[in-house]
Amino acid sequence: MSLPRIAVDAMGGDEGVRVMVEGAALARRRHDQFKFLLVGDETRIKAALDTHPGMRDASEILHCDDVVGGDEKPTQALRRARTTSMGLAVNAVKAGDAGAAVSAGNTGALMAMSKLALRTLPGIDRPALAALMPTLGDNDVIMLDLGANTEADARNLVQFAIMGAAYSRIVTGLAEPRVRLLNIGTEETKGTDALRDAAAQLQAATGLALSFDGFVESDKINRGEVDVVVTDGFSGNIALKAIEGAARFVTDLLRSAFTSSLRSKIGFLVSRPATELLKHHLDPNNHNGAVFLGLNGVVVKSHGSANAAGVANAVAVAARLLEDDLTHRISADLAALGEARLRTGQATGDAK
Repeated sequence: MSLPRIAVDAMGGDEGVRVMVEGAALARRRHDQFKFLLVGDETRIKAALDTHPGMRDASEILHCDDVVGGDEKPTQALRRARTTSMGLAVNAVKAGDAGAAVSAGNTGALMAMSKLALRTLPGIDRPALAALMPTLGDNDVIMLDLGANTEADARNLVQFAIMGAAYSRIVTGLAEPRVRLLNIGTEETKGTDALRDAAAQLQAATGLALSFDGFVESDKINRGEVDVVVTDGFSGNIALKAIEGAARFVTDLLRSAFTSSLRSKIGFLVSRPATELLKHHLDPNNHNGAVFLGLNGVVVKSHGSANAAGVANAVAVAARLLEDDLTHRISADLAALGEARLRTGQATGDAK
């Protein structure tokens, strides 16, 4: 697999350089053709590379000691886009010095910098944040938007559906991913005007590489009955945090139950293979790597608390999207939607 190199914001995340470099090194051990532009404090990056000698020939360092703070407002961070490790990583994609950027830093700042530097694809009004979540089915579910846009009208939701389906086809291999809009009920009369209008547009569209089947409620997101869940960023972020909280609650409850008595501890030893499988399935590091869809370039957001394995997964997501040319897929699907609308308009005019 021959790919453009990936720019890594080595200063972002809770632990910064050590974990980001270790994660990149782990990703390269799995795919030895990966190459990196490591952006951050040169002295610290070189020290981290000492423990991963195989990374030296595969990496170039872009020195920068200015970092975007975790609680920094996006408007403040934008003023330092040309001096911070995050901004320089994104700008490397704009300049063609890297094919994708990966950062574990401030999400709002990363979105603002990415949108300003890369702009949105033609036909996309707003980029959306999409992530993979585990399900009971054969494939993970993609959910968007997860916080980039607190509000979304019908046009935005339709665009999100197209972008999410394009992403899903890459990661699942499905020709027509099942797409649904997140709602308070599955009946056609439920939800806001924007939701009902978006549903009508998706239902009427032809030629799209997706299968739209109305609405889905939040308790069905992880059942394996849908491949792409579409919503506004406000509702999506709340749903995501609720799902993550429920997963932590279950694991903490099991841990407490298994340590409550000697009999429980024996029971834990007997059921350990099953509990380890559950732990692996719910570990957010195994699904790390949210994507800003709709930009003229690939930008992946790693969770700030991700460990090296999580960062490696985020790097792998970026590489996969480059390999399968996500931006081209989205553009082609938008063109198909435009043609479908044109045919619908012509048919309506002929009927008149």
